[in-house]
Amino acid sequence: MSVFDALSRSSSLPSRRDRCEPRSAWPALVLSAGLFAGGGDDPLVDLLHDPAAEHADQLAFLALVGAGKASEAFELAFETGDELFETRFNALDGVGAHVGDGQRFTRVPRADMTGPGQWATHQPARATGPNAESCNACHDRPSDDGAGAAAANVHRDPEHRGLLGKFIQRNTPHLFAAGAVQRTAEEMTLALHALRAAAVADAQRSGHPVTRKLVAKGIEFGQLTASPAGLVDTSAVDGVDDDLVVRPFQWKGSVPNLRDFNRGAGHNELGMQAIELVGAGVDGDDDHTVDELSVGDLTALSLYLAAQPRPTSKLELSALGLLETPLTAAERQEIRHGRLVLHEIGCSECHVPFLRLSDAHFQEPSALADYRDALFPAGQDPLALGLDPALAIAFDLTADQPDNQLERPDGSIVHLGSLRVDGHGRALVELFGDLKRHDMGRELAESIDEIGTGASVFLTENLWGVGSSAPYLHDGRATTLTEAILAHGGEARGAREAFRALPAASQAALIAFLDNLVLFKAPEGAALRVAADAVPEDLPEGVDSE
Repeated sequence: MSVFDALSRSSSLPSRRDRCEPRSAWPALVLSAGLFAGGGDDPLVDLLHDPAAEHADQLAFLALVGAGKASEAFELAFETGDELFETRFNALDGVGAHVGDGQRFTRVPRADMTGPGQWATHQPARATGPNAESCNACHDRPSDDGAGAAAANVHRDPEHRGLLGKFIQRNTPHLFAAGAVQRTAEEMTLALHALRAAAVADAQRSGHPVTRKLVAKGIEFGQLTASPAGLVDTSAVDGVDDDLVVRPFQWKGSVPNLRDFNRGAGHNELGMQAIELVGAGVDGDDDHTVDELSVGDLTALSLYLAAQPRPTSKLELSALGLLETPLTAAERQEIRHGRLVLHEIGCSECHVPFLRLSDAHFQEPSALADYRDALFPAGQDPLALGLDPALAIAFDLTADQPDNQLERPDGSIVHLGSLRVDGHGRALVELFGDLKRHDMGRELAESIDEIGTGASVFLTENLWGVGSSAPYLHDGRATTLTEAILAHGGEARGAREAFRALPAASQAALIAFLDNLVLFKAPEGAALRVAADAVPEDLPEGVDSE
């Protein structure tokens, strides 16, 4: 019997609390707070308090999609994910962990605490935290889902050595347009895998080794050589793992999809252990609470982040009448000059202004096997728990983002949060990045090689939104954009020296252009004051990544 068939035998689900219910038609589709709570440290806490979280049911999402109500499933998932992202979890939800010495949170990894149930014995092993009560406690600049201040830096001890010199730091990146980032990585992976398959087929047909350059969306990833026996030599592959799966999340490019990203953040930063991470009924961090995040919760959070609006620019906002003080002609000219400087000094070789999507539909779970779980980390079959790619929740990255939909005076809607499209209808992911790892030189090298790709190797940081997301670099060491540029070494040394050699006016123009790349969420009730034929000035031109 399939999971979907089993729905008809399921009892009705408890209602959401009225204070959090987004739509009157949804009360039976979200599990009530407390259903997953397993108790706090003292029965009196259970008696006098309630859990803060309201949990999503994956089978409810499955039922909506199966009933042909795909848009309702997306809307419900987004609203539920929004609630979860801003929920201040408490002990009854399972937030935090038994760190040791009565502590529930810590901003310092505690490999020294090795007693029963203490930090160093948690399962799975933690690299940091727990250090926060909610997602938006760290992702809060300039709004929810944004970047984090230096005070939100995460200190990590992946090797559990308890040595300060082996700790590493991570600054909080923004999460805008995260679905576009994953979708771009998926299409790049498809292209790389197709090149590998073609090389193997050519080698087997010809009886001779075949070498192929690996290029996806104009980004070069080295080359591979296939043998007639079907073996593949990946020693010359560059900037991606040997499996040719582009992993676009985390500073080291180690995480392929938003679901994995959310599972890790929930476990490490919040101490909220997902069922699919530790197993049903399992208390892996000795906080006396089990089943802290449901399968549906992870789906909702993934879709919520995937549907965050794209970053924008001051040029675009000014043209749409959304800046309190519109840009002057001189300011617009300086920003346009700065974009040219970005190309002239070589920054755009890695910070590629835009990549195109052939298919702008994001779905959770992904249609690509490399971007979904064959088995959950705890060993369960995702299909058995309702995560079915044949009944995935999907939305269009060029039209469906709920935020930043603004009405013009004539009643037409501007989807400011959605990806723009080119003349052929292809979505433009204006990320100023390449989703590739690069060696940044010994100046930025860390004290440990966390994932085995090199202590000085990092994923190119996408620059969209950079004007709103100080401090900069993986550990937040740069308080200004100029400091961040001057810290570049290794493969970026040439661009750094070219920046140093620029006339002062060109240096200032580049900074003005980068400051112009901002994050924006329209306040409730905001509307446009410009006519339907007003066109933003910063539409990409002159750089074709295909």
